[in-house]
Amino acid sequence: MAILSFLTSLAGAVMLLLFAVRMVRTGIERSYGATFQRLLTGQRSLVQASTVGIGMAIILQSSAAVALLTSGFAASGLLSFTSGLAIVLGGDLGSALIIQLLSFRLDWLVPVLLAVGGYLFVKTEAKKARQMGRILMGIAFILISLRFLREAMDPIRESAFLPAIAEYLARDYITAFLVGTALAFVMHSSVAAILMCVTLVQIEAIPFAAGLSLMLGGNCGSAFIPVWLSRTMAPSGRRIPLANLALRGTWSVICLIGINMAQRTGIIEMPETGQALVSAHLLFNASLLILALPFCGALRGVMMRVLPDPVVSGGKQPGLPVSVLNTDDYRQPQQAITSLKRELLRMSDLVGSMFRPVPELYQSGDSAKIKAVKALDTEVNACLSGIRSYVAGMPTEGMSEENAKTARDLVEYAIRLETAGDVVDERLAALAASMHKKGVQFSKEGWTEITRMHEVIVANMQLASNVLISDDLESARLLSLEKTEVKRMERDSRKRHLRRLQHGASESFETSDIHLETLRALREFNSHIAAIAYPILYRNGQLLETRLIQGMHEKEIN
Repeated sequence: MAILSFLTSLAGAVMLLLFAVRMVRTGIERSYGATFQRLLTGQRSLVQASTVGIGMAIILQSSAAVALLTSGFAASGLLSFTSGLAIVLGGDLGSALIIQLLSFRLDWLVPVLLAVGGYLFVKTEAKKARQMGRILMGIAFILISLRFLREAMDPIRESAFLPAIAEYLARDYITAFLVGTALAFVMHSSVAAILMCVTLVQIEAIPFAAGLSLMLGGNCGSAFIPVWLSRTMAPSGRRIPLANLALRGTWSVICLIGINMAQRTGIIEMPETGQALVSAHLLFNASLLILALPFCGALRGVMMRVLPDPVVSGGKQPGLPVSVLNTDDYRQPQQAITSLKRELLRMSDLVGSMFRPVPELYQSGDSAKIKAVKALDTEVNACLSGIRSYVAGMPTEGMSEENAKTARDLVEYAIRLETAGDVVDERLAALAASMHKKGVQFSKEGWTEITRMHEVIVANMQLASNVLISDDLESARLLSLEKTEVKRMERDSRKRHLRRLQHGASESFETSDIHLETLRALREFNSHIAAIAYPILYRNGQLLETRLIQGMHEKEIN
């Protein structure tokens, strides 16, 4: 009975720890996610890139999240392998610094964090204030979960069960290493796994030697997480986490064998405390960063051979991805719906390829780049034609009403995506060319407002793709809230622009029409992208009684 109570308490403490870590990361991503691309993809030295990785991991409280973001940008061609690997190595050290902070006994801070965080989250309407409340409450929950973990271990420390296992892990450091590896991978959080090991050493539930092997295994296991989660990406995105796994795995095994042999022969002695384990974790990640950073460039050629780019007939690199629509899927309606979603995802990527370089077009006015963006609109139009024809050819027999309605909703979204592409082609690209022709520039404040709005919309495009694939209600609700946020940004920027005109800012006078039209175009583009959320919100009764829901009713009747 004592064992059952122990396992239940342990599971509850671990689940709360995982939830709290994710809660903090979610709050930060929702508040500042739009700036991550600019931070990660800026051109910089390897030392600067690793510093960015350290900062990002501290902010996100997850080295795996940094690795996934880096892989995604590398797969999109926005980040080189060398810089990406430096960022990931820095992210590992950043997560170790977070563990150092959270390992302190900060139970006295819990009521303050809960009071302030709860007030911000429940009583405020501003997006960033609410998410700051979420972050503070998440940190409080982390501290509470660690206290629960210590309390869960108290009753069983004196039993014969835990000491026997702990002594075995201390003797068999290879098994302890493998257990730590599995623990970090299963928990999908190195921060949570290593915090748990540190807490167990602090309360003397396991010997320091066992905790050290578990910690090294946790470092190795954390490198498997982004490898697994990025397995469906293009080779250019998978190379970075795989290289990190090779470096991290090799160094953790070397340290495991070297430290255990040195300890057993008495060459080195370490204070057997939880803080010593945290220091060893920091030293491991710092030494890996220092040793591996000079070889980031050299590893590129090796990883290119391990994961080469795909080739098409004739040995040429593939160009734009081809349509994934397949009429053979008609025999299985659900498979046909899946093909439609994959084609829409391809169409969304094309629209994203048009939209992402917009700030660069405004700054450079490069006619060749503007033509390249306009050329992509032809591909987007072809996608819409293909989707229309595919849905029109679907046999009605054997298809449920639910699948038929889903197909209609997907065609509606394809139309919205095509219109979004037209916004870039006919308005934003044209405004960029006009601006270059006139030889004018936005004011510093005006340009900052436009680029921030652009960053938010880029993040919303990624969220819209997730909604398209997952049909997740929470993500759809968030996308709808982000649409409101973009409207607010457009309104605030317009007011600030008019205020600058009143104060006689010459740059604002010269670019007034272009500035206001750009704001309107960005807001309209975002509205088309966010439309994927409406059917999900409607099915779950989340839309207000407005013209929007009336339109959904009319579509359902037709």
